[in-house]
Amino acid sequence: MSLENMRSQIRFEIESIDRLLFESYAALLTQVQIKEPNLVEITTLASVLHSFYNGIENICLSIAKELDKEVPAEADWHRRLLDQITKETTNRKPLISVEMVSQLDGYLSFRHFFRHAYCDRLKWSKMEEPVLLVVDVWNQFKAKIDTFLASLPDS
Repeated sequence: MSLENMRSQIRFEIESIDRLLFESYAALLTQVQIKEPNLVEITTLASVLHSFYNGIENICLSIAKELDKEVPAEADWHRRLLDQITKETTNRKPLISVEMVSQLDGYLSFRHFFRHAYCDRLKWSKMEEPVLLVVDVWNQFKAKIDTFLASLPDS
């Protein structure tokens, strides 16, 4: 992967998450701020959270592969990847802060749960906070990505 390919991949993920949160599911994300969702809506929101975190992780993977030339391979590689991108390397500045990692940890944990759960076991009480905060978390992460990309040399 080249630096330009990495930028292209990151732009694709940003556009995909923006579409997910601000177009495709914006009405549902607004509705659940007022009214508790039913099982079908909860299942949909679970899928949104799953997709959201996958996009975040894809961005981090692109950076780790291209700039760090190293991706964690241990069983807990998802968590290690988050830790890796908080550290400065010779090729890049930190992508996000340790504080932001603590915000993303909940989405990582939910993603793992969702991949192994039956949808009828999803509980709104466990999902409410991450759903209600997802747009704010994304806006914070996206601002960090924009700053990070601007700090990279031109191709």
